[in-house]
Amino acid sequence: MGRSTYRDAGVDLDLYRQAMNRLPALLTRTKRAGVMELPGGFAGLFRLRGGPRRMDDPVLVSGTDGVGTKIKVAIAAKRFDTIGIDLVAMCVNDCLCLGAEPLFFLDYIALGRDDSDRLVQLVEGVSEGCVQAGAALLGGETAIMPDLYSAGDFDMAGFCVGLVERDEIIDGTQRIKPGDSVMGLASSGLHSNGYSLVRKEVFERAGLSVTDTVPELDGSVAEILLRPTRIYASAVSALMQTQPAGSVHGIAHVTGGGLRENLERILPEQCRAYIDRSTWVTPAEFLWLQNLGDISRSEMFRVFNMGIGMAVVVETGAVNDIQTSLQHCGVESWLIGNIAAGDRDVEFTDA
Repeated sequence: MGRSTYRDAGVDLDLYRQAMNRLPALLTRTKRAGVMELPGGFAGLFRLRGGPRRMDDPVLVSGTDGVGTKIKVAIAAKRFDTIGIDLVAMCVNDCLCLGAEPLFFLDYIALGRDDSDRLVQLVEGVSEGCVQAGAALLGGETAIMPDLYSAGDFDMAGFCVGLVERDEIIDGTQRIKPGDSVMGLASSGLHSNGYSLVRKEVFERAGLSVTDTVPELDGSVAEILLRPTRIYASAVSALMQTQPAGSVHGIAHVTGGGLRENLERILPEQCRAYIDRSTWVTPAEFLWLQNLGDISRSEMFRVFNMGIGMAVVVETGAVNDIQTSLQHCGVESWLIGNIAAGDRDVEFTDA
């Protein structure tokens, strides 16, 4: 019996090094003002002075998230170049809710076995997400753990840091008031929530595979379910730069829990939001999923974004200007509701 090696235990350091040599270019394409060169790569440096715009009282904003069981769909489809966009989106969109400018992003990727091509594809997605967000991919960590993950499995986590002037922090609980309007920003599809239910209905109950075509949606199951989460960085940046100070009162990223739970999180105690579900057209993929799995409408709204990826509470008089600003960023939006006095809650109507 020969001497044992790390490779025998499931970790090939030579293969790992090959993958690492392919990653620097993916970080370089995300470089922005503030990033400092650091030989060695043990950590990343970001200089606030001389980087983003000058601030009197700058506040760092941080967020972390993953992409949940959407990863299982990527594994089944053998498509790994978009899930990294989802990872960035889930973290960045949360930071945007406070009006922050994304500065940099870090990722963590764990795999069950060495797979340099898969790793590079995953980081390609993260890099693309960072470009869309205007954030530097400052670094990350890759772990090969054959005893923790099976050979084809992997998981990802992301970490975003942003910056906002203290007196420009968007704090809904302090700003939202009766008479405000609620605007809905269009999602790009299912985004990255509810995939345990999605997979159960699509693959277990309906017996579909990722390669099956969905005629009414003009695409395959994989194409529909792996459509990346929209990143709202350019839209929120435009609102912060073009709208009068204080006209945006609150922002909610619509993730798990749907529109009701996420909007309620930013409401003051004595404010009630009324959302008219007839003000926007629910995207076809949600109706397909609802019919496929015989899911109630209330459960759909409780789990999924239903076409509204972000809700923005604004001064009523600013609605038209804000819609124009969002349209210039390529984001469709609707006036979907209003804020009134009442117990803290979100109530749906279909008027």
